This record gives sequence, C-alpha cells and structure tokens, in this order.
Amino acid sequence: MKNRGYKVTIQKFDPYINVDPGTMNPYEHGEVFVTDDGAETDLDLGHYERFINENLTTNSSVTMGKIYQSVIEKERRGDYLGKTVQVIPHITNEIKEKIYGFENTDTDIVITEIGGTVGDIEGLSIIEAIRQVGLEKNPEDVIYIHVTLLPYIFGSNEIKSKPTQHSVKELQSFGIKPNILVCRTETDIPDAIREKLSLFCNVRKTSVIQNKTADNLYAVPLMLEEEGLAREVCNHLKLENYIPDNSKWEAMVEKIRKIDPKKIVNIGIVGKYVRLEDAYISVMESLYHAGFANNVKVKVHLLNSEAITRDNVAEKLKGIDGVVVPGGFGNRGIEGKIETIKYVRENKIPFLGICLGMQMAVVEFARNVLGLKDANSAELDKNTKNPVIHIMEEQKAIKKKGGTMRLGAYPCIIKKGTLAHKLYGTEEISERHRHRYEYNNDYREKFEKAGLKISGTSPDGLLVEMIELEKHPYFIAGQFHPELKSRPNKPSPLFVGLIQACLKN
Repeated sequence: MKNRGYKVTIQKFDPYINVDPGTMNPYEHGEVFVTDDGAETDLDLGHYERFINENLTTNSSVTMGKIYQSVIEKERRGDYLGKTVQVIPHITNEIKEKIYGFENTDTDIVITEIGGTVGDIEGLSIIEAIRQVGLEKNPEDVIYIHVTLLPYIFGSNEIKSKPTQHSVKELQSFGIKPNILVCRTETDIPDAIREKLSLFCNVRKTSVIQNKTADNLYAVPLMLEEEGLAREVCNHLKLENYIPDNSKWEAMVEKIRKIDPKKIVNIGIVGKYVRLEDAYISVMESLYHAGFANNVKVKVHLLNSEAITRDNVAEKLKGIDGVVVPGGFGNRGIEGKIETIKYVRENKIPFLGICLGMQMAVVEFARNVLGLKDANSAELDKNTKNPVIHIMEEQKAIKKKGGTMRLGAYPCIIKKGTLAHKLYGTEEISERHRHRYEYNNDYREKFEKAGLKISGTSPDGLLVEMIELEKHPYFIAGQFHPELKSRPNKPSPLFVGLIQACLKN
C-alpha cells in the first residue's frame, strides 16, 4: 500500500491486561520495542517499522490494560456522570477512540492488528469494537482480513481446511464477516481447497490468499503482492492507485538471495534471555541487515552469559568472529558479560556493546585496566566504592516525582575523528534509549587517559552516549539501542561497521 503512494500506519491491540510490555519478562513476551516518543511496546512494532519504514508512536501499541486503566481513570474523575460503566459501550468506545485517533492526521490507511485468537475471552471486547467500526464507517472504508492456519498432515499428504472454517464461523458469530482470508501454509494451496474455503467461509475465491513460508522474511510482501492481497484490498476500499512501485524492495530481496551461502560471519550475542530468540529479535534482524549491506550471510549464536566464566570464555567464543553484548536489567549473568568483554578487548575481537553492554564495557575497563577491582554499576551493587555507572543527581530529583527512565529518541553529538563519526558520517544523530543509569562523569578523565574514549555525548556534553577503544579492530558501545532504528534497506551504521570489521579481521 505504501508503494502505491499511500501514507500507511500500523497499530497492534494486545488482549492481555498488562498496561504495556515494559515490566514483562522477555521470556513471557520477547523484547520490549521502544518508539521515538518513548512508548514501551510489543515486539511486533519492530517488524512493522522494518517493513514500512515509518516511525510509529504510543498510539500504535494498545493493550487491554491501557484501555481498562483509561476507562477507570475517567470513571474516577466523574467523566461518565455516575453512570454504570460497562464493557459496551465504555470499553468498546475507548478501543474505537484508539483506532479513530488517526483520523485527523495525514494517514491514509490504518492497519489494525488484533492479537490473540478468535474466541479468546480477553479479546472479545476488541472484536466487538471493530464490529462497531464496520457499522459506523462506510463499507468501502473498512476491510476485515482474517489470518488463519492451514495445517498440513504429512502422513496423509493433505491440507486441512476445518480449523479455518471453524475460526471463520466463530468470527461470524460475533458479527464480523471477513473480506479476505490470509492462510498460513507450508505448501501450495490446491485449487480445490481454495474453492472449499471460498464456499464454506463466504469469501470470493480470489480473496483466499496463500501465505506460504518464504525463503527470506523480507520476500513475504512480494509474495503476498503476487498472490493478489493488495489488489483485493484496493478493490474493496475502492482505491485508485492500483499499480505499485516495488522495484527497490525487489532489488533488495534479489540482492539478499544472491549472497553466497558459504560466505558466513559468525556473531555471538551474549545475553541472559537466550532461550527465547524473540528476546533479541531486533538485534538479530539488525545483524542480518548489516550482512545484507556487506554481501555476507550472518549466522547468529545466542550465548548464555550465565554459563560464561574466566575459565571457559575462550572455549565459549571459539569460532565467533564478532560479539554483541545487548541490553538488559538485573544482576543475573553480569559477570559472564564482563568476562566476555575482557576477552574480546584483549584478543582484538570486534565488539559492539548496547545499553547495558556499554555499561559493562565501562565496568570491565575500570576493573582490569584502571585497577579499580570493585568497580561496578550502582544498579548492580549499591555499596561499590567505585560506581562507574550511577544515577545522576538530576535523575534523583526526577525519581522523587515518579520516574527516572530515559525512554525514546534523544540526540547525540559525535566527536570528529572518532570511529563513531566515521561510521555515521555526521556529527549529530538521534537514537532510542531505554535505561535508568548513566556513565559516571567523575571517572571521565581517568578513562580517557587510559584509552577508553568518549565519542558521543548529549548536546550539553553531560551524558556520555558512546565510548570506543583505540588500537582495536572494532570496540564501540552506545548507551542507546541502535537496533531499534535499523531497516533491511537502511541498516544501523554500528552493525554494518561490526560486520565489516569481522570480515577484515
């Protein structure tokens, strides 16, 4: 739709009662994605941004927790004038407000994804709300696309359509008739199955869209284009811009497919949530993007920092060309990260530190180069005599008012002549943050004299945003999360530089 010239945005409704994923364990819900305006959101927003190259906002991520919280606050203020507050109309009206919030903007098309499965008890109010949207708006302004699974039974070599039939029946019982079926499948859908789905699910045969597993994630939009998904949407919404310009995306996918599969760079992500890939999904995708830019296949190895010690770090990193130490919170696995950073620093292995990864690089350098053996982050050890990472006085004042997190996009001024400047090619950048503790400026002079250079700061010079090590093939770290703004056709410079350094090394 965007390649047809329309301004597109996407929002996600999650049925769970948490207000946002910010306090959820990554094992529960994967990574927390952060938008420019500081919203802590579902990881799906990361996929949305990578595909449509639009910076989404807090209105793009809505949970039932947020909806209920807003309705209860209105009730407490007396906004409902003492009326009985009910799911219909109060909860459903609140949901519709989030969808209609894009009406007076330059947005042409809003894609609203409803999380969960049809029939989930916590999602029923969202289903009811979007039914009302279809009633309140012109028929040509609303389209319902139902994503279903077509299981393939290997034993009998057949695709089963019954789950989709039942799912559509359930949806229709709530008053919603899907206009298009997008069917996830491992194999091609036979014509007979398309006809059956069309007949039993009351959709046109041309509106039964095959969504087959692709050889590359970024080939999916082109595959759906070929299947006619956008054509069906244009027909239903009576949109005039019928012909897309997908040439740039096609060229990118073609370039990805031409990468020599034998040309591999092995990257280790050293973290503590490694049992679930989704916990580091944006970091992994950013590494793949950097691989595309360097015409090389990136193979990611998730390494558990809890299992890394001084004695086994060399063995754990055997065969690894480069290392990323990503963000995180809490004590668990910290010493393994520090041992990893020490090893890559001393053995000249390309390294990229992200958020907590930068902070641990500072701690490691303080302990092993400056000789401050008890150096630590005040977040991890409140009693350390050398809190090289701490909460600043200004933040303590903010804490009394209710919050100290730096969330969302902040500017960073890059020092000329540094590796950071070479990578970004500019003196000012904007990157997204999600952290509470900062580099302690009391140690600034000692670090710089010993070779750990500050290459990026906040515009006032007070906050240290980037550090790098001289006389190393690639040792750089940022207090921000560069993975959150990386795109397949516009990769993050820090990741591109990491892969380049691995190839040179």
